[in-house]
Amino acid sequence: MAEFEVATGASGIPGGDDRGRRAAVQTAFEGLLQIRRLMNADAADPEGVPAEWERRQPVRAVALALEAAGVPPSATDAEGRRTATGYCLGAAEGAGMVRVEWLGPPGSGAGYAAEDALRNCAAVLRRLGWEALEYRGPRRHRYLEVEPTPAGPSRR
Repeated sequence: MAEFEVATGASGIPGGDDRGRRAAVQTAFEGLLQIRRLMNADAADPEGVPAEWERRQPVRAVALALEAAGVPPSATDAEGRRTATGYCLGAAEGAGMVRVEWLGPPGSGAGYAAEDALRNCAAVLRRLGWEALEYRGPRRHRYLEVEPTPAGPSRR
């Protein structure tokens, strides 16, 4: 069985038909929640605390959380041109942090939609125990920096 490939928005969308992809994402996300329940059994809300696996692979974990919530990933073609509007993830400057951007093809209006779209991303991630702060870069480009909340039962 092939390893599940997350959609980071930095390349093409992983293969499969839409329904098959949705089922694979949901199965992977349910697996992640099960890992959380097992690893965070002493937490008040075990599903609301990122597990150690997520802390070691934050880009994969954030991508899975966003796609499972129905947030679309961006995508590029073989030449690197943006072909879809959605989230695009990459490592942020801080260790264990993820940068979330809202990108799309030229003329897609992604820049105008970024504020609301990133707020939605932040809300999804906060419900799952991630801290998400919005920033503005050059030319007022909006993005989020995301990191897992501190571990431990005292958090909640």
